[in-house]
Amino acid sequence: MLPQFYVAAYEERFEPRSGPLRRVVRDSVEQFLACGRLQGGFARLRCPSCKSEHLIAFSCRTRNFCSSCQAKRAALFAEKLAAEILPPAPCRHWTFTIPKAIRGLFERERRLLGLLSRTAYEAVRRSFEALFDSKDVRRGCVLSIQTFGSYRANFNPHCHAIISDGVWTAEGEFLELPSLDTAAVCELFRRLLLCRLHQEERLSERFMENLLSWVHPGFSVFAGESLSPQDAGQLECLARYITRPPLAADSIRRRDDGLLQITTPPDPRTGSTVRLLDPLDWIHAVTAHIPDRGRHCVR
Repeated sequence: MLPQFYVAAYEERFEPRSGPLRRVVRDSVEQFLACGRLQGGFARLRCPSCKSEHLIAFSCRTRNFCSSCQAKRAALFAEKLAAEILPPAPCRHWTFTIPKAIRGLFERERRLLGLLSRTAYEAVRRSFEALFDSKDVRRGCVLSIQTFGSYRANFNPHCHAIISDGVWTAEGEFLELPSLDTAAVCELFRRLLLCRLHQEERLSERFMENLLSWVHPGFSVFAGESLSPQDAGQLECLARYITRPPLAADSIRRRDDGLLQITTPPDPRTGSTVRLLDPLDWIHAVTAHIPDRGRHCVR
């Protein structure tokens, strides 16, 4: 179960920033602690020839918490996506990120993550339709919501997407993109998201106008190189990447002083490759990425 010292400290230390302690966090931690243990249930396999038996413990299947279960889910998703879902057309890896000033909204109210993903898709849809001067075209898009950044323990909601590098007409003809302007897509994404948050009464009009006036807005849209549909291996790697677990078990170490040390990519400002967290901050950081029940992370 979730450590009581964390539950006791949550209201004062974390609730003002992250909102009330979610039930799904308690349930996921309890399931994770039984993951891979025979005490939590198992399947018995018997060889029909030699009659030998083997016990396989059940897994917890928690999302974005158990590294083993999430890695398996990512591998199965990637295989299915490359083999059965993606059409035989070139595609690109897209990333949509938002500024720190509004990330707390999505941490306190997780349903807004759906708004974030829908807005990213809407920005692409409108941009593609403008490029072809037609609303009667369709694009392919698989979108994954992530709440962790490069430094693992930070809450950084953003979207990864695999998007077709063109559109299909009503007759089924595929038309490749004539050009790609990610700056224009980013500006549309920024304005759509801020307006929608204002309509949801999560941003005041004054704060929205303030964010729109920033010279360096903190929003970004990235589009990678076009990938060939014949390169199934690269597409699988990309699909695994956009659905990967927040933390790898071998990147975490408990120090003698009780602090948790996380190995990260080099910080561009300081060059540091480690983050140190006390046990309370550590528990809060890793459980913050557990999605609410019924909320899809891949769309």
